[in-house]
Amino acid sequence: MTKFSDLNLDAKVLKAIAETGYDTPTPIQAGAIAPALEGRDVLGIAQTGTGKTAAFTLPMITLLGRGRARARMPRSLVLAPTRELAAQVAENFDTYAKYTKLSKALLIGGTSFKDQDKIIDKGVDVLIATPGRLLDHLERGKLILTDVKVMVVDEADRMLDMGFIPDIEEIFKRTPFTRQTLFFSATMAPEIERITNTFLSNPAKIEVARAATTNDNIKQGVVVFKGSEKRKEPSEKRALLRALIDGEGEACTNAIIFCNRKSDVDIVAKSLNKYGYNASPIHGDLDQSHRTKTLDKFRDNELRFLVASDVAARGLDIPAVTHVFNFDVPSHAEDYVHRIGRTGRAGRSGTAIMICIPRDEKNLEDVERLVKETIPRLDNPMKDAPAKEEAAPEEKPKRTRNRRKKDDEGDAAEAKPAEKTAQDEKPKREEKPRQERSRGGRGRGRNEPGVVGMGDEPPAFIAMSFAERTKG
Repeated sequence: MTKFSDLNLDAKVLKAIAETGYDTPTPIQAGAIAPALEGRDVLGIAQTGTGKTAAFTLPMITLLGRGRARARMPRSLVLAPTRELAAQVAENFDTYAKYTKLSKALLIGGTSFKDQDKIIDKGVDVLIATPGRLLDHLERGKLILTDVKVMVVDEADRMLDMGFIPDIEEIFKRTPFTRQTLFFSATMAPEIERITNTFLSNPAKIEVARAATTNDNIKQGVVVFKGSEKRKEPSEKRALLRALIDGEGEACTNAIIFCNRKSDVDIVAKSLNKYGYNASPIHGDLDQSHRTKTLDKFRDNELRFLVASDVAARGLDIPAVTHVFNFDVPSHAEDYVHRIGRTGRAGRSGTAIMICIPRDEKNLEDVERLVKETIPRLDNPMKDAPAKEEAAPEEKPKRTRNRRKKDDEGDAAEAKPAEKTAQDEKPKREEKPRQERSRGGRGRGRNEPGVVGMGDEPPAFIAMSFAERTKG
């Protein structure tokens, strides 16, 4: 069996590895480190939780052992899709480079440009960044990538999902053609393959597991659930989640709960806390300091439940997560593999339970098609819940022909005659007697000889009757 001491790593790196308690590399580490140390491009395909971070961090530290960084010109570059994953890479670097004099800079959103500029100006050996923040620095003229000797792209398929591929291509073009590229991904989508064909030169391909497979040491299950009615379904679904957590008992020491929508992350976390479960949310809308504190509390077992969006699904190295609950079936089937990969890490066993409502059944089919297995169906622990969970809706009052009657007036009000209002008491206008028109003149009636429309003193010839004017 291969050991780290057999891989030609620098003695200072081996000393740091020994202090972590590791002796034997994982398959992806054993396969990637040797060709990386030879200066070859590497294409590593492995499911999440297999140690890909150390697979590129260890040889990179050894390769950079000689040389010196210049201001604003990093000697190596690591690209990660999320702030959390970039921060994790930085932690790995600190752990394994502790006995070297190599320097690093972490460029992620949510932190000060000014502070980052100060570190870059001093010169760094390793630059760890998310694509967006790196391009911001490049456009500001604060970085030059022409001295990059080793470039790493981590979680490339997640980069694709998040729309970073155009940014990755732009960054590649700003690095020297002679660079060494280490490219890692959990799946190999056609777009990822196109990128590797364009920017990698005769890479050593290490594939330690079939793409999009799940760990055998993760016990999986799904509860197919339908609410009693549409408006009650969300609250009943949250009640089902609590019942599933309670059903796992003491075996569930901590868990990550994944939701598809950021709004649901906040709602589920608030609901769990309301019922006495120690939970906190984490998603992209929270500022970086808050996200970091939440993750630290979860790692230190001060927090039992981490309610997360897919921002936390990739690359987070929290070895002792016992359970993953998928509150929603992922919209993208690949995300299922990465979500449940948060448990069952480093050879441990884990449990992954998912809730599927009727509108998510198509997504469930996509997941099972991807992983090429049928996820076992679990019994719904809420099926024997008290009847109050499914209270019958109130009957609507029947419509009547007499719409003027109001439901809240009651039978007594209908029996009494309606009281007259002030408006009803208004005196009626006096009705003038109807004028009877003569068949002759237009304006004179039989009983009123006056002329209509000419005032009190009309001209005499007009006031004369037809008979008078024709007389004699």
